[in-house]
Amino acid sequence: MTLHTTPLLATEEALAAFFAGYPGWAATTANGAPAIGKDYVFADFSAAMGFAVRVGLYAERHDHHPDLTVSWGKVRVVWSTHDVAGISDKDLAAADACDNL
Repeated sequence: MTLHTTPLLATEEALAAFFAGYPGWAATTANGAPAIGKDYVFADFSAAMGFAVRVGLYAERHDHHPDLTVSWGKVRVVWSTHDVAGISDKDLAAADACDNL
Protein backbone atom coordinates (compact mmCIF):
# COMPACT_ATOMS: atom_id res chain seq x y z
CA MET A 1 0.00 0.00 0.00
CA THR A 2 1.34 3.44 -0.93
CA LEU A 3 0.84 6.25 1.55
CA HIS A 4 0.34 9.61 -0.13
CA THR A 5 1.63 12.60 1.75
CA THR A 6 1.66 16.15 0.50
CA PRO A 7 5.28 17.05 -0.29
CA LEU A 8 6.76 20.31 0.89
CA LEU A 9 6.68 23.24 -1.48
CA ALA A 10 10.21 24.08 -2.61
CA THR A 11 11.46 27.37 -1.20
CA GLU A 12 12.83 30.19 -3.34
CA GLU A 13 16.27 29.43 -1.90
CA ALA A 14 15.99 25.74 -2.80
CA LEU A 15 14.93 26.63 -6.34
CA ALA A 16 17.79 29.11 -6.78
CA ALA A 17 20.29 26.53 -5.55
CA PHE A 18 18.75 23.89 -7.80
CA PHE A 19 18.90 26.07 -10.92
CA ALA A 20 22.51 27.01 -10.14
CA GLY A 21 23.53 23.36 -9.99
CA TYR A 22 21.39 21.95 -12.80
CA PRO A 23 22.02 23.65 -16.14
CA GLY A 24 19.10 23.72 -18.55
CA TRP A 25 16.34 23.57 -15.95
CA ALA A 26 14.15 26.66 -15.77
CA ALA A 27 10.95 27.88 -14.17
CA THR A 28 7.84 27.34 -16.29
CA THR A 29 4.18 26.45 -15.77
CA ALA A 30 2.13 23.28 -16.05
CA ASN A 31 -1.64 23.59 -16.15
CA GLY A 32 -1.36 27.09 -14.74
CA ALA A 33 0.82 26.07 -11.77
CA PRO A 34 4.51 26.79 -11.22
CA ALA A 35 6.75 24.06 -12.62
CA ILE A 36 10.29 23.32 -13.71
CA GLY A 37 11.18 22.19 -17.22
CA LYS A 38 14.08 21.17 -19.39
CA ASP A 39 14.62 20.24 -23.04
CA TYR A 40 16.89 17.25 -23.68
CA VAL A 41 18.43 16.84 -27.14
CA PHE A 42 19.26 13.46 -28.68
CA ALA A 43 20.76 12.17 -31.90
CA ASP A 44 17.47 10.82 -33.24
CA PHE A 45 13.87 9.89 -32.47
CA SER A 46 14.77 6.45 -31.14
CA ALA A 47 17.15 7.87 -28.53
CA ALA A 48 14.56 10.48 -27.51
CA MET A 49 11.90 7.79 -27.07
CA GLY A 50 14.27 5.61 -25.05
CA PHE A 51 14.88 8.49 -22.66
CA ALA A 52 11.14 9.25 -22.41
CA VAL A 53 10.46 5.61 -21.51
CA ARG A 54 13.12 5.69 -18.78
CA VAL A 55 11.58 8.89 -17.37
CA GLY A 56 8.19 7.15 -17.47
CA LEU A 57 9.53 4.16 -15.54
CA TYR A 58 10.98 6.50 -12.91
CA ALA A 59 7.63 8.30 -12.70
CA GLU A 60 5.71 5.06 -12.16
CA ARG A 61 8.13 3.85 -9.46
CA HIS A 62 7.75 7.14 -7.58
CA ASP A 63 4.06 7.77 -8.33
CA HIS A 64 4.98 11.23 -9.60
CA HIS A 65 4.39 11.97 -13.26
CA PRO A 66 5.78 14.73 -15.49
CA ASP A 67 4.46 16.28 -18.65
CA LEU A 68 6.52 14.82 -21.50
CA THR A 69 6.69 16.11 -25.05
CA VAL A 70 8.60 13.90 -27.48
CA SER A 71 9.65 15.01 -30.95
CA TRP A 72 12.44 14.05 -33.31
CA GLY A 73 15.62 14.17 -31.25
CA LYS A 74 14.10 16.13 -28.39
CA VAL A 75 12.20 15.49 -25.14
CA ARG A 76 10.73 18.28 -23.01
CA VAL A 77 10.23 17.27 -19.37
CA VAL A 78 8.11 19.41 -17.04
CA TRP A 79 7.67 18.59 -13.35
CA SER A 80 5.06 20.10 -11.04
CA THR A 81 3.33 18.76 -7.93
CA HIS A 82 -0.45 18.91 -8.18
CA ASP A 83 -0.92 18.36 -4.42
CA VAL A 84 0.70 21.72 -3.68
CA ALA A 85 -0.11 23.45 -6.99
CA GLY A 86 3.55 24.22 -7.46
CA ILE A 87 7.10 22.97 -7.26
CA SER A 88 7.94 20.58 -4.45
CA ASP A 89 11.04 18.77 -3.30
CA LYS A 90 9.66 15.77 -5.22
CA ASP A 91 10.05 17.72 -8.47
CA LEU A 92 13.64 18.64 -7.68
CA ALA A 93 14.46 15.00 -6.93
CA ALA A 94 12.75 13.89 -10.15
CA ALA A 95 14.67 16.47 -12.18
CA ASP A 96 17.90 15.21 -10.66
CA ALA A 97 16.92 11.67 -11.62
CA CYS A 98 16.25 12.80 -15.21
CA ASP A 99 19.71 14.33 -15.45
CA ASN A 100 21.18 11.06 -14.20
CA LEU A 101 19.37 8.87 -16.71
